[in-house]
Amino acid sequence: MEREISYRTGVGLVLFAAVLWSLMGLAIRMLGDAGTWQVLFYRSLGMAPVLFLTVTIRSGGHPIARIRTAGLPGVIGGTGLVFAFAGAIYAIQATTVANAVFLFAAAPLFTAIMAWLVLKEPVRRATWGAIALAGIGMFVMVREGLAIGAGWGNLAAIASAAGFSAFTIALRWGRVANMLPSVLIGGVLSVIVAGAVIAARGESFALPPRSIAIAMLMGAALLAFGLSIYTVGSRVVGAAELGLLAMVEVMLAPVWVWLILAESASTGTFVGGAILLAAIAFNAATGMRHRPPALTT
Repeated sequence: MEREISYRTGVGLVLFAAVLWSLMGLAIRMLGDAGTWQVLFYRSLGMAPVLFLTVTIRSGGHPIARIRTAGLPGVIGGTGLVFAFAGAIYAIQATTVANAVFLFAAAPLFTAIMAWLVLKEPVRRATWGAIALAGIGMFVMVREGLAIGAGWGNLAAIASAAGFSAFTIALRWGRVANMLPSVLIGGVLSVIVAGAVIAARGESFALPPRSIAIAMLMGAALLAFGLSIYTVGSRVVGAAELGLLAMVEVMLAPVWVWLILAESASTGTFVGGAILLAAIAFNAATGMRHRPPALTT
């Protein structure tokens, strides 16, 4: 049965999704010494069934047909997500959560550059200014990361943001309106790739039951459920507003690890992060458009 989603409900769903995603860094920290590929493997195992169930419900019981509509762009976008997911996990393990999530936040600006290069989409002058400002913030953070030995973590965070941007560009290229089937493809590919890497390295799939439970719960509840409600909410919230609302994730992620694990970050991280967030907020604010009409789901 279709029902109308109000703007207020849409905003609430997007904010709730952002809060869920903000817990990702804390969850990865709680996994201890689990390797990047092990985390990706079990997290994706938890994510895929929830996404498949969501696609099944929203397709009226025809999930395979809905997945097929994603086509080649969905596969390309899903491949981008494998790099994005793996890069994000490694970044959080190799540097501070604050440092990682600030750099993840640059994804919309990477998307603008990729869209300009690949799809020939015009870029607003305000966005070019935001990109330049964000570059300064990223330089401050990466420079400090290199100085304290967290350079690879910073580069992985940037690669993760670029992977998410590649996912977005692939969907735009293929004019794929519903992102969930493509994310599901990315989750399945993540299981396959992570499993293959673990096997090729001769590493073990074994983790403590608690770690496996946390990783799978992270995939099912934080990532998959968060994506599902975000997708519903995003149907009635403008793209620029989504960019601003999603910043809640970036602001809360360092707070959780500080409150629960007493993890802090350096002055350089917060200075560079503040510059980066200012650039993203400026770009979103200048891109505000009239609120779209409510859609049904």
